[in-house]
Amino acid sequence: MDDYPLDEHDLCTVCREGLANFDAAYSFGSYEGSLQQLIHLFKYAKVESLAEPLGRFLLQALPLEANFDLIIAMPMHWRKRWERGFNQAELLAKPVARRYGLRLANHLRRARYTKSQAGLTESARRENLRGSFRVDRPEQIKGKRILLIDDVFTTGTTLRAAAAVLKAEGASHVAALTLARVDRAISTRTALKNAAAAWGSGANFSAARASKKQPEVAAHLAASKSKRSPLAEQ
Repeated sequence: MDDYPLDEHDLCTVCREGLANFDAAYSFGSYEGSLQQLIHLFKYAKVESLAEPLGRFLLQALPLEANFDLIIAMPMHWRKRWERGFNQAELLAKPVARRYGLRLANHLRRARYTKSQAGLTESARRENLRGSFRVDRPEQIKGKRILLIDDVFTTGTTLRAAAAVLKAEGASHVAALTLARVDRAISTRTALKNAAAAWGSGANFSAARASKKQPEVAAHLAASKSKRSPLAEQ
């Protein structure tokens, strides 16, 4: 039985709650296929050269009329940044900040180290993030329109916690911008198709369908794979 049934808009309870602290939320695409592979190459294989093209994808997700006073990348605790070597959200946010003629703002900080959200239940995610953000120089965000940038919108728990802190300190508008959003309706359908394919022929899931829909994403994926060093695949 599904604990989070979808409504008529293909949103589950968690997803609806995830939008609660935002005035708007934008994503370039669904977290599947070629886009998912690109994000994995960028984030886990550390192909940092993907930051610029992925940043341009972010810009395509924003309405032309959108305007902001501050661009903020989802912060990382110094320990996690040291472990990964870079903050992926910060690299993605730089092209967006340039588009608006702004420098990345660093008012939002991680107040404490938290374990990875991956694999946690929604309640565990909320508990894991309790008190994990703080705002430096809060007087500088009062009344401001803020764009908060991250790589993936999963349930929205992390973005929601960050947005709540910004709103509590006086931000007038907080919008979330991500490269991809986990779409439970698509994920469910994909899982069923994968299971059927594996049962019938043992074939692995192919990103061909997604590639046809997003040729620019597929092109970047192909180019990135050809440039990867053997170390990146270990």
